[in-house]
Amino acid sequence: MSEVFAPRAASTATVSSPPPDALTHVELTHIEKRIENWIRFGHHAHEQLLDRRRRILSFPPGCIFAFVRWASNDFGTVVSRLDIVRCVAPDEGYQTLPFVRPGGEILLRVDGWPKVEKILQQIDAVEAIGIDAATVAPDHWCHVAHRISVGFEPRAYTIERHQAWLKRQECGK
Repeated sequence: MSEVFAPRAASTATVSSPPPDALTHVELTHIEKRIENWIRFGHHAHEQLLDRRRRILSFPPGCIFAFVRWASNDFGTVVSRLDIVRCVAPDEGYQTLPFVRPGGEILLRVDGWPKVEKILQQIDAVEAIGIDAATVAPDHWCHVAHRISVGFEPRAYTIERHQAWLKRQECGK
């Protein structure tokens, strides 16, 4: 057997141990002016550094995060995408998404920089009123997705709506 194909011992030189399987793992890559995958908001439970350009963030079930993917080649941008995803528990169904294992419930998905920019403005507007975007009602992100998809302006998320969402969560527990 040639040395190239010879089996090798598993490396134990990772920065941190792998996270538990109940988490949703998102691989982030940053290669200047080529690939930029990043989290706009969300509260991760674990971070694993793979190398200086790649890392994996892990989110617990129920957590909501925004995942932005951008890539270009010598001729310009080839991908601009933003997904807002709710992490699922191991026994729940899910949708698959590149760089997200195993997947999640996709609340919002937009392609193309003009739409991505509108969603980033929506996120900024929520944060401007003092609300953490990761705690916003999931149905608001679905509403924003539907309105943007048909070219309408989404209704603003208000403090009153957020308080109603928090009360609904309390009643459900």
